[in-house]
Parts: sequence; C-alpha cells; structure tokens
Amino acid sequence: MLAARSIRSSPRTETVAPSRRYRVILRFAFIHLVQTWWFELFLPRIGLGALSARGRADRLRRMAERFHVLAVRLGGLMIKVGQFLSSRLDVLPPEVTKELEDLQDEVPPVPFSEIRALAEAELGVGLDVAFSSFDVTPLAAASLGQAHRARLSPDDAAASGTEEVVVKVQRPGIETIVDIDLAALRRIAGWLSRIRLVARRVNMPALVEEFAEISLAEIDYLHEAANAERFAENLATDASVNVPDVVWERTTRRVLTLTDVTAIKINDTAGLLAAGIDPSAVASRFAAVMFAQLFGDGFFHADPHPGNLFVTVRTGSEAGPQAGTATSSEARSEAGPAWQLSFVDFGMMGEIPDSLRAGLRELVIGVAARDGKRLVASIEDIGVVLPSADISELERAMTQLFARFGGMSIADLRRVDEAELRDFAVEFGEVVRGMPFQLPENLLLVIRAMSLTSGLCTSLDPEFNMWESVEPYAAALLREERGDLAAHLGHEALSFASDVVRLPARLHSLAGRIEDGRLTVGTPQLERRMTRLERTARRVVWAIVFAGLLIAGALLRDEEPTFGAVLMVASAIPLSIAVITFRRP
Repeated sequence: MLAARSIRSSPRTETVAPSRRYRVILRFAFIHLVQTWWFELFLPRIGLGALSARGRADRLRRMAERFHVLAVRLGGLMIKVGQFLSSRLDVLPPEVTKELEDLQDEVPPVPFSEIRALAEAELGVGLDVAFSSFDVTPLAAASLGQAHRARLSPDDAAASGTEEVVVKVQRPGIETIVDIDLAALRRIAGWLSRIRLVARRVNMPALVEEFAEISLAEIDYLHEAANAERFAENLATDASVNVPDVVWERTTRRVLTLTDVTAIKINDTAGLLAAGIDPSAVASRFAAVMFAQLFGDGFFHADPHPGNLFVTVRTGSEAGPQAGTATSSEARSEAGPAWQLSFVDFGMMGEIPDSLRAGLRELVIGVAARDGKRLVASIEDIGVVLPSADISELERAMTQLFARFGGMSIADLRRVDEAELRDFAVEFGEVVRGMPFQLPENLLLVIRAMSLTSGLCTSLDPEFNMWESVEPYAAALLREERGDLAAHLGHEALSFASDVVRLPARLHSLAGRIEDGRLTVGTPQLERRMTRLERTARRVVWAIVFAGLLIAGALLRDEEPTFGAVLMVASAIPLSIAVITFRRP
C-alpha cells in the first residue's frame, strides 16, 4: 500500500524520452563533478584552499537544490535517490542531506485510463468484474505507483473475509525508467570510484548496488506482499499492531491488493486528541514496536514515516484488554478508547543478519550505559570505522557527548544554551566527518528506521526521550550477556576438567616413551617440561574450583542471596592461588 500523501493538482514532472533521460542524468552529474573537482581538489592544490572553503556551504546547498529540481522534474528513481542520499550522513555533508530530506515522494497521478489498462492486463479481467467498485481518484500517488480505494466483488469478499481494500498499481513503464536510472547511476558510480578522495571514504559501486536492490524489490509487488505477511506473522501476538491482509486473488507482480487500514495519520495530533488518544502514548508505543522489531527477530519496517502509519480506534468487541497498549495500560486510560498502530507499505523492509546483531547489541548497551569507549568499540566491530582510523579523538568526543548531553530529550536540549550547543556540534561534527568511515550495507536501513522513529516520536511528544526507550532493551541485552558469560565460564570449566582428566595419561605416555627409548631429550629440558606440566595441572585444578564456585554463586543468588554471595566471595581464594601459581617461575 502506498503512503497516503497529498496529491498536487498541477503536474511537476516531465515525460522524457528514455535516451534523453539517461543523458540528462549524466550531464547533471558530470557538470557537478567537474565543479567539485575544481573547488575541492584543484584550488586547494594551488594554495587557494581558504577561498574554496569560504563558499563551500552555499555551493553545496545550491547543488542539492538543483538536484531537488531535477528529481521532481524527472520523477522515477531520482526522487528515491534524493531520499536515499538524505540518510547517508556518513557520506554527504549536512548542507546536502538537509536539503534532500524535504524531498517528498509526491508526483501527479497517472491518468486513470492508463492505470485501468495495466491493472486489467495484470488481473486478466475487467475492473468492474474484479471489484464491485473502484475509486478513479487515487488515494495516493508516488514515483513508482499509485493507490486506489476499492470494494471487492461479493465472491472475493466472502473468500477473503473483507470488502474494503486498497489497490496499489504500478506506474506504466516504470520498469524501463528504473532500468535507465540504474544504468546512469552505475555509470556515475564508476566515475566516482576513480577519484581517490571519494574511493577512500565510500565504495560507490557497492552503494549503487545496494540502492538498486532496494528499488527493484519495491517494484515487485509479490515481494512486498510476502513482506506484509511475514511482518504480520511476526507481530501476530501484539494486539496493539494492525497489519493489512493480502488479497492474493487480486495480487500480481504489478498489482497489490490489501485490506484498507487507513485511519488517523499518526502525526495528526489534532485527530488523535479528538479521538481521545494521547499523542505521547502513541510515541511511546510506536518506539517500543520499532525497537521490538530491530532487537527481536531483526525483520523491520525500514520506511516508518508518517505517511505509512495510522492510528486505528478499536470499538466494541474489537478492543481486547491489551489492544493499543505499550504495557497493559500505557497507551490508553480507563476512559479512553483502545487503539492500534497500523503499518502500510512493505516495499522497503530491512533484516539484521547474525553478523551485525552482536555489534548492534554492544552499540545499544554502550548508548544506554553512556559509555563512549564501548560505543566506539562497537562501531569498530560493526565495520563503520575503517581500520586506518585513529579512534582516540572519536572516543574523547563520545565521552564528552555523554558527559554533557547523555540522557537528554529533545526538549531538554532546547533548554541548553544555544552557543554551547552550537560550539559542541561544530567540534563534534568536525571529528565525525574527519573519520574514515562509511555505513556497512546492512546497517543503512537500520539507521534510516531509527532516524525516522526518533523524528516522528519527537513530533508527537516534545518531551520524548529516546534514551529511556532504548534502556529496557539494553537491560535485556545485559541480562543475556551475563547468561552468555556464565555459559562461557561453564564451557571453560569443562575444558579445564577434560585437560586434568587427560593429564595423567599424557604423563604416563610420555614416561613410557622415554623408558622405551622412543623419545630422545636432554634431562634438563625434560625436568623443566615436567615441572611446567605439574604447575599447569595445579593451576587448572584451582581454576576449575574458582569457576565452579563463581557459577554456583551466580545461579543461587536469586533464590539464596546470602549463600550465593558467600560462594561468589569464596571463589576469590582459588582464583588468587591460580594467579600466584601462574606468576611463580
């Protein structure tokens, strides 16, 4: 389903021939690459770096504005490119990302006659047969497709258990446009990869392929339908979340039919208040749902902007005891109505692989603990900071950030002296931009989802504190980490025990080989080795005792706090003996 966005009455895009479209994109890129080379590379080399730096902010802003105009003019993937680049804070300066973040996926609708022809060709029947009614005025229009409200035919409605639907239809010819745009982007990426300054900071061909993968998935509505079902299955136990059902009988690769869940837009605070819903409760619940996706199964909605989220009031028998709640009562008062968060548009979904999960766990713990050093170590593990980076400055900056602003909400930050905040932002920004880093492929959508979540929650509740929303998950991760530590110690204890059990046999074998003349060694060396083996055996025994007491104390601490504490304290004795034995020559 498309986001429900307003549709402008006057067209702003142009119909450009495919070959000309390719040339227009390349010409724009070439002109601005030459301009960038002149100001950022050539002038500094001849001693005019100060002149170049003086007008850099305005120059970058004008470049972003020109791209904004180009994207609106061409439509297609160019609008997606602007939205994609606006999230690449690791690659682009803030002058560019700020201009592009306002680029909305709003384009004039396709004439209904073209939509009708494509939908009927895909479905194999006329719209008047497939649907009992079909609204000719689109609910929403975007660069890749547009959505219309409709009613299923009586037979389909009986089979699917629903009548009101939203039909998303791909824009005619969009596949060709996507192919052309991707070809142009790959050509530009090839140019950029030959520039050492760019290649050192970002792998442009890989970045384009990442964007291509996301874009091609978005125009395959069967893929989106599968995403919607998987998302619904993952959240099936959460009564406060509503996901539209897929009407497979009326779904193809270019037509997607979903049950209609549009309701109060999540950022419509007036509408929420009129329905008796507290916007701050919506913010709290929305953040909890997003974090559950990110730190639960790792399959998450990567485009949670206001157009893709609704708040649905549940009435009568629909309202269960847990509906619309963050815990059992956070999201509604006793007098207020139950409500649900309704998600739409599942073309852009993210998945966190196991290789990234451990690094993100450390990052969340570092943020919640206000531990700058641990946070920097986690982004190193994730691969954000390149190996050539000197992380000492970044650690210092993060430590200062947590010391001064850690735990503050946006509202708290607004009360900080403006000059202090500006000076710190400039210093911190210089440190971050000076680091050789980029976002790994699998992390881009995570950052996008977190950024949109934070912005939307703050718009609903100016006092919203992202730190507090993260802390419950960090606490759970810490408990999991302690469990992993106990398991690790147990594994080590078993390993030590195994070594002790095998040690006499090894010594006996070694002595037998010497007696039989099958081992030729010098007596002094043999004595030293035997002494080393004996010392190792003693150390292993004490280590086993230490691990056993420590693990037993940790396991018993909840049920028998005193006895558990005694065992944990007693474990220090064998540990000390093991350390002394280790240090003794």
